[in-house]
Amino acid sequence: MDDTATPAAGARKRPGSARSRLLAAAARRFYADGVSATGIDAITAEAGVAKMSLYNNFSSKADLVLAYLDERHEEWLGLYRQRLARVRDPRGGVLAVFDAYGDHAAFAYERGFRGCGLLNAAAELPAGHEGRDLVRRHKEEVEALLAGHLAELLPDRPERARALAEQLSFLLEGAMARAGLEGAGTRVAHARAMAADLLDRL
Repeated sequence: MDDTATPAAGARKRPGSARSRLLAAAARRFYADGVSATGIDAITAEAGVAKMSLYNNFSSKADLVLAYLDERHEEWLGLYRQRLARVRDPRGGVLAVFDAYGDHAAFAYERGFRGCGLLNAAAELPAGHEGRDLVRRHKEEVEALLAGHLAELLPDRPERARALAEQLSFLLEGAMARAGLEGAGTRVAHARAMAADLLDRL
């Protein structure tokens, strides 16, 4: 879903289904402008579709937001799987998680990198909103991926592997928060280096 990083060019026809165009437009606008500040009219205009097309594909803006969050999750998983395919050991698997976040930060976003799109959206949603649950599950899955690689790396120390997975997930999320504030992926690269050093000392 690299469309998230493609600069918007106003309303125009694009190839692909109305649903895919709407999701791509929503991804750009939600990330650049925020979920609350982005109206249906802005999304349909950028997607180049009639407003009725949106309601033919999504029951509401809230439904579109949930689809956007799912797409962001799948986008990140795609980056992670690409990175994982290049590694040969559990240590590389751990670092592949960091590299996938770095790849995400390197996209040419319309208004610059603003951090994790999932957390940005979750911050706008009220407590108890289904979207916040989706984001929480994504973050839990990321930590579980780290834990899986660490369990392979430390087969005789399962408690240490779980604790280290939590520690590294905190390191990663903190780096993403700082990177979003600074508008660049430098902090993510620093976090990867810290993680690599920690793994080398196990």
